Amino acid sequence: MLLFLNIAQLLLYIGGLGLAGQGLLYVLAGEGRYTNLFYQLIGMVNKPWTALARLISPKQIVDSQIPFVAFCIVGVLYIAVTIAKIEHCLMIGIAECQ
Repeated sequence: MLLFLNIAQLLLYIGGLGLAGQGLLYVLAGEGRYTNLFYQLIGMVNKPWTALARLISPKQIVDSQIPFVAFCIVGVLYIAVTIAKIEHCLMIGIAECQ
């Protein structure tokens, strides 16, 4: 169970950092962001999260806001997995979690 929680936490951490990095490049690159190689690479890493956000968000959400929605989803899931990991470690004992 601990291995599963660690893997889930790592995947969410990578997704969150990817979405944050893409948001930073969105601001820094300006209008040329779609021709920026790094912006496109990070966009490929974030594709599963943005697809999930598009799937569960209502149709009124504009496509330009989907990465922000995905970042919020990843953040909430990361907090939920972290809380589950803490509860699991308290249940089995802190010494077993190291």
